Amino acid sequence: MSTPPFRFGVNLTASAPAAEWSAKCLRAEELGYDVILVPDHLGTVAPFPALVAAARATRRPRVGTFVLNAGFWNPALLAREVATTDALTDGRLELGLGTGYVRAEHDAAGLPFGSPGERVDHLRRTVEELQRLLRDEEYRPRPVQRPGVPLLIGANGDRMLELTARHADIAAFTGGRTVPGSTTGQLAPITAEELDERVARYRASAADREKPAELNLLIQLVAVTGDREAAVRPLLERVPHLTAGQALDLPLFLMGTLEEITAQVRAQRERYGFTYLTVLEPSMEAFAPVMRALRDA
Repeated sequence: MSTPPFRFGVNLTASAPAAEWSAKCLRAEELGYDVILVPDHLGTVAPFPALVAAARATRRPRVGTFVLNAGFWNPALLAREVATTDALTDGRLELGLGTGYVRAEHDAAGLPFGSPGERVDHLRRTVEELQRLLRDEEYRPRPVQRPGVPLLIGANGDRMLELTARHADIAAFTGGRTVPGSTTGQLAPITAEELDERVARYRASAADREKPAELNLLIQLVAVTGDREAAVRPLLERVPHLTAGQALDLPLFLMGTLEEITAQVRAQRERYGFTYLTVLEPSMEAFAPVMRALRDA
């Protein structure tokens, strides 16, 4: 089986006035990103109008949510948003969904947070209802894409990986887990070996799929530098249990020369199967030469 080509997305997290937002999206297109993405957190852009604006400002990239907090959404109302946005973006939408992990945002919105199990149950019901509605030929408004809008699910826990294996076109891994007791969604990175185990668990759950899902990894930081040790040093305060060498081995950090980073990305594709990489907005420019080098190879 041939190796799928790389795809690259950028998650735009900072709100901006219309002209600035359009310019930022156009810059992402110029740099070569395949997907322009937005998160779903209070204090950032409202996902669906931001994606419609991104699609109007650009021609080539797809647009998507990375990822919607299912706890913010009623499935029937979300289906209307998804179908309308897919139509207004000429079928360029990719829908990313997750359980939500920031209790403080639910409190601010006056919404229940629920236990981890309750949040997974709500996501499962949301996914099943969305797929039922959007695949119904009688449903209105109609999405453009048939049989439906591609679905990405962000997952780490066992039940989430099973849900992803059953329903998602794209399986997204964050390379981190929520810090116990955090109300602000603080994440702690998992090691390369722990990610091996999570990907293997997903693959076992997805073994009977007719068509393999695309595997996505969220990259937290990109630093093109000749001094990897110096680049990783500020991050060691966030991961005090790791040595500098262990931190540099974390898949969610890309640090080093252009050649070192491209070699790391290729090695991670070989090791885990990641062919779709997403970077955060602060790394948008730094990652551009990496994309070019990977495509030119």
